Amino acid sequence: MSHRLLTHLRHVDLAVPDYDKQLDFYAGIWGLTKVAEDSGISFLAAEGSPEQYIVRLRKADHKRLDLISYGAATPADVDTLAERLLAGGVQLISQPDKVDTPGGGYGFRFFDIDGRTIEVSADVAVRQHRKIQEKESIPVKLSHVVINSPDLNATKEWYERHLAFRLSDTLWHPKMGEAMHFMRISSQHHSMAIAQGPHTSLHHISFEMRGIDEYMRGTGRLLRAGVHKVWGPGRHLAGDNTFSYFHDPHGNTVEYTTELEQLDEDTWHPHVYDFSTDEVSDQWGTANPVNELVAKESFNDPDRGCFTAPPV
Repeated sequence: MSHRLLTHLRHVDLAVPDYDKQLDFYAGIWGLTKVAEDSGISFLAAEGSPEQYIVRLRKADHKRLDLISYGAATPADVDTLAERLLAGGVQLISQPDKVDTPGGGYGFRFFDIDGRTIEVSADVAVRQHRKIQEKESIPVKLSHVVINSPDLNATKEWYERHLAFRLSDTLWHPKMGEAMHFMRISSQHHSMAIAQGPHTSLHHISFEMRGIDEYMRGTGRLLRAGVHKVWGPGRHLAGDNTFSYFHDPHGNTVEYTTELEQLDEDTWHPHVYDFSTDEVSDQWGTANPVNELVAKESFNDPDRGCFTAPPV
């Protein structure tokens, strides 16, 4: 495994056919702030985050995941990572250069093993942000992203080999075998997870709330508004975080969470949890049962923005 050069998750970018409806959802009831908009592209920030934006929406004919963006500490680290990826046979979309999205910076893009577009950048200007107040039930920051892969372990091994992600925990099922790997790039239990799915797609995007009360208030606001709830509220065992999953207007799953586990990387040993056990999927016992419908709703539509990349 190479020395880790990624620092954190920056933003997730979505292409959406019904742009106005999606923008109203994320900048309205979901609780993000529109900070820029131009020609069918909008940038949405979390009030508690120094990131310029954490979600980008782009008007398009078809729904797709445009890209997932990660941060690096310095431009030199960006260059080093690009060199490593090229040497490892990874297909670059662009060479390291100036970034022309809000906040600028220096970065590049490449394809992962499943054909997703990944971006890495450094020197992005810090956005003026603020402390989220008690009872203020809006996202503090982007927590993590989960992706579906038709070959769970091949995708896991690619991220370990090329981007130095480390395995935190695995979910296992007696009928399915390994079903999800939780992957980290810091002491945060996971910045990404990989789920076994029938096709390449986005599983869900997770947003961190200030605390339990704000998480529950946000969950209740969406329930009262009639937003479709997929699963929750509850508390996972892997990661020890709370969860409430909803669908955005185009059927992408989005999550409110809080209290995601911080671990000691030097002493941590990955667990394998049997998620057919009720306490693994939900420690509290408050969420609706995990069934085939819940799983199917998280498979999402096959991602039109991906292709089958060579397994390097």
